[in-house]
Amino acid sequence: MASQLKLRGKPHITVRNLTMAFGNFVLMRDLDFVVNHADVFIIMGGSGCGKSTLLRHLVGLIEPAKGDILYDGVNFTAADPDDRERMVRRFGILYQSGALFSSLTLAENVSLPLGEFTTLPPRQIREIAELKLALVGLKGFEDYYPNEISGGMQKRAGLARAMALDPEILFFDEPSAGLDPISSRLLDDLILELRESLGATIVVVTHELSSIFTIGNNSVFLDTDTRTMIGQGDPKELRDHCPDLKVRRFLTRGAEGADAVDQHG
Repeated sequence: MASQLKLRGKPHITVRNLTMAFGNFVLMRDLDFVVNHADVFIIMGGSGCGKSTLLRHLVGLIEPAKGDILYDGVNFTAADPDDRERMVRRFGILYQSGALFSSLTLAENVSLPLGEFTTLPPRQIREIAELKLALVGLKGFEDYYPNEISGGMQKRAGLARAMALDPEILFFDEPSAGLDPISSRLLDDLILELRESLGATIVVVTHELSSIFTIGNNSVFLDTDTRTMIGQGDPKELRDHCPDLKVRRFLTRGAEGADAVDQHG
């Protein structure tokens, strides 16, 4: 953790000239941005712009049509399978649904990656699983099944599993989806606490304004019309000063003063 904290502000993920395409259909092109160590980086934009697709590119589930993704200066896109697998083990991923196995207890769900990728004995794996669950506020729920807890608790259990291998980077796909406002805010608070305590870099796909402004300190805005990025930086700065009116409208929707922004765009 100490080494992670020392790297704050230095590039962790570099995306260069990235094109995302399905066959001849280009979803996004010319994506160039940097995620620094310990950023909470928001991927945002309208529906269908490719937010989740970009996240899948970042973790290697989809290959770029063009361009490169680098981690700490090492080209992930061009890496051989063994090197790429080692890099992927530095990732933790929380999917939109939580993706917990319903037939396993919370502790068993969190234990899965530890059993798969380590040689630790079962007792130590159980201890680590209990610790990770405690970190997300689920102490005492180790032997509950996913259908026995609330949606917000399921998201936190999914986060505990994403943290099982002490990742350097956490990727979240719409973490607040399906949660009530209170549960969503508690999850945002938890994300910030983990960033501070673990020094991890966090990449979040979301369209929720409250989350964007609460947790994000860096971001990229994907635009469906131009099929490229039209804004990058601190979401609050983009809301107040982005030269592109479309970005400002997105970040002020439903907020007092949105009409004034529109009139002066």
